[in-house]
Amino acid sequence: MQTDTLIIGGGLSGLSLATRLAADGHDFLLAEARDRLGGRILTERLDGACFDLGPAWFWPGQPRISALIERLDLSRFEQFFHGELIHEDEQRQVLRGRGHASMEGSWRLHGGLAALIDALAQGIPAERIHMATPVKALARSGGHITASARDGTRIRARRVVLALPPRVAAGLAFLPELPGEARTAMLGIATWMAGQAKALAVYDRPFWREAGLSGDAMSRAGPMVEIHDASPAEGGPYALFGFIGIPPLARSDAQLLREQVRAQLGRLFGPAAAAPRQLFLKDWAFDPFTATDQDQQPLYAHPRYGLPRALSRLWDGRLILAGTEVAPQFGGYLEGALEAAELAHLHLNAVES
Repeated sequence: MQTDTLIIGGGLSGLSLATRLAADGHDFLLAEARDRLGGRILTERLDGACFDLGPAWFWPGQPRISALIERLDLSRFEQFFHGELIHEDEQRQVLRGRGHASMEGSWRLHGGLAALIDALAQGIPAERIHMATPVKALARSGGHITASARDGTRIRARRVVLALPPRVAAGLAFLPELPGEARTAMLGIATWMAGQAKALAVYDRPFWREAGLSGDAMSRAGPMVEIHDASPAEGGPYALFGFIGIPPLARSDAQLLREQVRAQLGRLFGPAAAAPRQLFLKDWAFDPFTATDQDQQPLYAHPRYGLPRALSRLWDGRLILAGTEVAPQFGGYLEGALEAAELAHLHLNAVES
């Protein structure tokens, strides 16, 4: 296969860039390693309700995602925040009335963030998207770059956009090798949320709301360290989700972790919480298309993101990084994925001119 621009990665950044190129009438292909689109956006469905196991929120002051949602005729709703917060100390003592919901003012999307991915994908010709095509190597020769996938697929392109976490991109084989400082820079950029695991429990009733609770909880006992209401805007089923705080290597036994999550929900919200209809668990640290061994430790603060100078003109500007981690203003956020795609689009247009 041959194309002008190859996008590697079908998450929010890659899809956003693809829709821009499609609108331009630009010749491109998109290769996605998974058998689904969305990357770190992952939405599970149950009885018509949608629950996000990756990112779930966006905020006022993030103009790109607000404009995109409006353009795609999608709708948002405010995160539920009414009621008291629960705190669990190291001795598993549960205390109420220690503040109010910490995510007040954040927004969620009707239909989950998969609705955004699905709407973007509809704007891309189906023949331009190659699913289940994990690229393993890039070789530059003259004015072209040849991408080789694990299944033997080869795609020849003039430019390649890596819409991937930089650490994942560093795992590709490059011929010729990238400069040492470029590889060091890639490996030094922590992948946002790659060390996280998320548990989401689904119920028929929002019994925590009925008890005057917001669904927010903070715990020093775990395994979840932070919990929030994850219910749809109207109707049920209802849900609570939590971020797992124990390190990845200590949570490798998924069955044990599920038992610990149910027990903790029972301690915090009562016996009904210990018996959810469905308990979803997603451990991103063990997802090879998101995390590397370096990402085994969760992030406790937001890294300083942006594109290092060593990565600014790889292969004479024909190899471009466009994951959310290289966005200079909103790196790590959904808004950052759109920002990175916007900058990659500007770069491609500048090279073309």
